[in-house]
Amino acid sequence: QVYLVESGGGLVQAGGSLRLSCAASGSISRFNIMAWYRQAPGKQRELVAQIIRGDTTNYANSVEGRFTISRDNAKNTMYLQMNNLRPEDTAVYYCKAVLQSQYMYWGQGTSVTVSS
Repeated sequence: QVYLVESGGGLVQAGGSLRLSCAASGSISRFNIMAWYRQAPGKQRELVAQIIRGDTTNYANSVEGRFTISRDNAKNTMYLQMNNLRPEDTAVYYCKAVLQSQYMYWGQGTSVTVSS
């Protein structure tokens, strides 16, 4: 079984920064895709950023240039550095890992609130 645990969420003012972490049980090098999603109240869950096979990254247009996804295989942890946060970034952030292109695992989420 794979367990993913997010941390690092909280309350921050607009323009501030947070770094989210997603710690995995066991090696993350086995995952061909790791990603961050978010879900705001009353909205569908959306992809924020993903890292494919450890080096290719993709971002949602709304976060491009402000957020950076990374992973540290030695620590079995994925990160999301979020800078210049906006109120519209307020959401619960989830990490996701994909194994063998078919098995998907989700964390429990961490809440981010950006005040204006």
